[in-house]
Amino acid sequence: MLFFYQILVLLSLLFFWGIVLSNLRDLRYLPASFSPGEPFVSVLVPARNEALNIERCVRSLLQQDYGAYEIIVLDDGSTDATPEILRSLVGESGGRLRTLEGEPLPEGWHGKSWACCQLGRIAKGELLLFTDADTIHQPEALRRSVGALKDSGADMLSLTPYQELGSFWEKLVVPMVYFILMCFLPLRLVWTSRNPAFSFANGQFILFRKQFYDSINGHAAVKGNIVEDVWLCMAVKKAGGTVTAFNGTDAVSCRMYRNGKEVWDGFSKNLFAGLGYKTSVLFAMIVMTALWYIAPYLFLARSLLTTEFSVLLFWLPLSQIAVVLLSRLMIAVAFRQPLLIVLLHVFSQIALLAIAVNSFYSIKFGKGASWKGRNYNFS
Repeated sequence: MLFFYQILVLLSLLFFWGIVLSNLRDLRYLPASFSPGEPFVSVLVPARNEALNIERCVRSLLQQDYGAYEIIVLDDGSTDATPEILRSLVGESGGRLRTLEGEPLPEGWHGKSWACCQLGRIAKGELLLFTDADTIHQPEALRRSVGALKDSGADMLSLTPYQELGSFWEKLVVPMVYFILMCFLPLRLVWTSRNPAFSFANGQFILFRKQFYDSINGHAAVKGNIVEDVWLCMAVKKAGGTVTAFNGTDAVSCRMYRNGKEVWDGFSKNLFAGLGYKTSVLFAMIVMTALWYIAPYLFLARSLLTTEFSVLLFWLPLSQIAVVLLSRLMIAVAFRQPLLIVLLHVFSQIALLAIAVNSFYSIKFGKGASWKGRNYNFS
């Protein structure tokens, strides 16, 4: 029985490694060139208490080597210096930047979706770029992404930005976003299959054709979804639209969180919600994570402690760990993540399990997911 279990785990991990290899081939970098003609683009930035980020974000957007675009930033009830920073930036922008004061959050809406909905209503562009206030854009990012959208013929485009990692906890946990994506979701099916189950988008950078965005009722279609980006992709596919995605690590960067508490709160907010608040799915994720990524280390530790270097207790678990670390290393190289932290992958998985339990508890028994002074529970 143990032999069958060890072989099944190894085969599963080899299968996931195969998905990684396929995804690394399919997730191309943004093209350097683009088709002639510049459709007018509205760059839309929701901002709530982003004093640490908003200036560098807006300055990077003002430096785009693209002629036909506007920038609109919505201040979503900030209580820090965000409004003052925005006012100074408007004066320097030469009319390129506009700001909007957000309306009160309606019942049943997620704050970011409500902010994006208001931005989408006043945008003038043929294309809409929704991007987060904690991003930085290389000067050619807008030009290259518009070209990629036009050349692909897609209705929606998203990127995987480079994730800036400062603290230890950021380095330990944030890379798991791309690890999970690359191991478990065949990305080719995101843009070739009509099935909404194969959906991916990163809310840090989503480029829409406005006509199609309006046809799905924009962010109102995902007003109660905390993980609104993936649900937007689902809405596009359900409406018959097409989506595409690119490796954007050389075009856009993002500092999602700045310390362990923000990592804990941010992932706790998103994890259970990202699974559709399905307890059975969360439980299955916890069990499978333990079996695939933590149990091999326990078998290996037992083998070392008892000096029993058998196939079942040593060589098969060691092979399982090697496959996982190879997958993690390849993903880290592709997304420019710290390589040494790969060796702590088992602790990344343990942290993920702790976050999963906290995410479940806060939704089912607590006040709901908390973020930037707001509590959400759409379960």
